[in-house]
Amino acid sequence: MSEIKKVKSWKIFLPVLIGLLVIAFMFINEFKPSAFDEISITWVSIFCFALAFICIFMRDLGYVIRVRVLSDNKLSWRQAFRIIMLWEFTSTVTPGALGGTSVALMYVHKEGISLGKSSSIVMLTSLLDELYFIIIFPLMLLILGSSKLFFSVEDSSLEIENLSNWSYGLFWLTIIAYSIKFVWVLFLIYGLFINPKNFSRMIYRIFKLPFLRRWKRNIVRVIRDIENNSAELKTKKISFWAKALASTFVSWTGRYLVVNCLFMAFFAVHDHLIIYARQLVMIIVLLICPTPGGSGFAEIMFNEYLGEYVDMAGLAGFSIVLALLWRLVTFYPYLIIGTVMMPKWISDNFVSKSTSKKKSRKK
Repeated sequence: MSEIKKVKSWKIFLPVLIGLLVIAFMFINEFKPSAFDEISITWVSIFCFALAFICIFMRDLGYVIRVRVLSDNKLSWRQAFRIIMLWEFTSTVTPGALGGTSVALMYVHKEGISLGKSSSIVMLTSLLDELYFIIIFPLMLLILGSSKLFFSVEDSSLEIENLSNWSYGLFWLTIIAYSIKFVWVLFLIYGLFINPKNFSRMIYRIFKLPFLRRWKRNIVRVIRDIENNSAELKTKKISFWAKALASTFVSWTGRYLVVNCLFMAFFAVHDHLIIYARQLVMIIVLLICPTPGGSGFAEIMFNEYLGEYVDMAGLAGFSIVLALLWRLVTFYPYLIIGTVMMPKWISDNFVSKSTSKKKSRKK
């Protein structure tokens, strides 16, 4: 509950404020009103906008299906949807390195799933998400090459030591972030499938630290449940893993194709795979971004990293508008949905229960 209480009103408005301030700064310094002279809204544009929202629907549907699969369908569609929306909301108000994972266990547990099973679901979700990056990123690097994936068009023919500061910094940020993800995947695989007992001991030792000691008793049951769930995971059929992996692929692929659709609404796109792959790099780098939901940094990366394709289409300066549009359809809706859902969820799971306990004590 203490983690939920930390989601104060200012934390909801902070990512909005950061994002809008960055967008405003870019508008003042880079926006060219003449870019609108080349824009025309046609039926093709409307169709591409519709495709963008279908991709967003794919993203959320994949997440909902996956959490149901990982719970062995113990969660209803409504429960799974509520968990995902609250999870996404928390991701928008916490730094990229934390995401919503730190509170996701609470969301799953409060829907009637045991604490140990909830821990297993959250860890499996994290593992599947990171596996997507771990597998797809080297594949894109192999297909496209480092020059197309990291560097601007002007830098594509240069050696790495002669790259611009932006391209060079992005290259090494991606390597660092990917390494963190790779180590995290190994850690999860070890804990869930190879040696859950040693993994449990490691967790128990961590909870001996002074600032975590008060939860040490509760963690004993969680550790036991994790070990039991780990044994259960080893007995899962191939169909279970196929569904979990497929839903993960659908979610993340749908998430990335949103930008492709937005670009197609305004100009012809000839490098769909590069645009898709560059978004993969953006999300990897946002892992180490300290701002809530990557606000500010995401908009800058979009403008600098994907904006050159907008410029090449003859729409110089219009990438700022597309960056704002991208965040409007993929980021801010979860802030709004979470702001609406969170008070009722807290009331149902904490306030009403604590009130009923007080009444029972009086009796």
